[in-house]
Amino acid sequence: MSFLDQLISNTVRSDVRAVNSYQVADASGYIKLDAMENPYPLPPQLREELGARLAGVALNRYPPSYASLQAAICANLGVPAGYDVMLGNGSDELISILAMACARQEPGQRAVLLAPVPAFVMYARSAQFAGMDFVGVPLQADFSLDMPAMLAAIEQHRPALVFLAYPNNPTGNLFASADIERILAALGDTGIAVVDEAYEPFAQRSFMGRLPEFENLVVMRTVSKLGLAGIRLGYMSAAPALLAQFEKVRPPYNVNVLTQAAAEFALEHLDVLNAQADLLNSARDALALRLAELPGVTVFPSKANFLLIRVADSDDVCAKLLARRVLIKNMSKMHAALANCLRISVSTPEENSLFYDAFKASLV
Repeated sequence: MSFLDQLISNTVRSDVRAVNSYQVADASGYIKLDAMENPYPLPPQLREELGARLAGVALNRYPPSYASLQAAICANLGVPAGYDVMLGNGSDELISILAMACARQEPGQRAVLLAPVPAFVMYARSAQFAGMDFVGVPLQADFSLDMPAMLAAIEQHRPALVFLAYPNNPTGNLFASADIERILAALGDTGIAVVDEAYEPFAQRSFMGRLPEFENLVVMRTVSKLGLAGIRLGYMSAAPALLAQFEKVRPPYNVNVLTQAAAEFALEHLDVLNAQADLLNSARDALALRLAELPGVTVFPSKANFLLIRVADSDDVCAKLLARRVLIKNMSKMHAALANCLRISVSTPEENSLFYDAFKASLV
């Protein structure tokens, strides 16, 4: 073994050495339908105005307090009166902060992060890196919550955190609100339920306004799916005393000045972004109908900006689409429930049409 290999073995945790890093492939020259992005840029006039706004940002200074951006989010995005938000470098950082804050290390017992599976991969990864145990509870065949199994797991493991993506990624469906209420009640004062509303602009359903009802509830969102994935901004809200505890774990200056300025500008033009979300919702429903008409294709209901479908051979279809320079996500190896499943981001009418033609040709 070389010196460097021995050094890594002696210093880096074995569980970290055993996993692969999160890879983002180069998509240059491809129709990119694998990352649930909003395909629409800001209109030219707004881009010019944003450029002027960003030109005035003090890049030579550390980011100031993000109080003005907090206030803008609270005023425009449905945060209840008397509640504040905490900001992160995307929702990924907020998930990590929650895990770090709740990773109690009692003698002989580690804290548990629980989530239905399949779910967003960062729940399990963040639990691992924070030193928590991850418990996944399989969804039912229709991707709804298996409530007897969820409640039994909560009773057995007493999780510090339960993550519920609403709508769920990668399945696209909304869990029943009554089921989420039952989970909150089952957790009581020993656990926190995190409702991850990354796709709220498309679902148009939210637990944000219900925060005052549940002191053990955190509602987390991102502006990525709204059309601002490039600025990396997530936010979450909870009972003020609870949010204050998570604030202690947040790194200083975690939201840079360009992100703050761009987000404040975007919130001044929220109507433009909401109109884009409406276009994508209509395009999603239209694409779902067309795909469902193809032989051998199952389309699952979605309230997000993507569709989950099942085909006879996902590996074969993905390879043929890749040859046609179309990128989608092959979910078949993520979980047994996703056998031969593909996830497709909904895009512009032009890209949706190109995808459909390439996909139809790939089925033969």
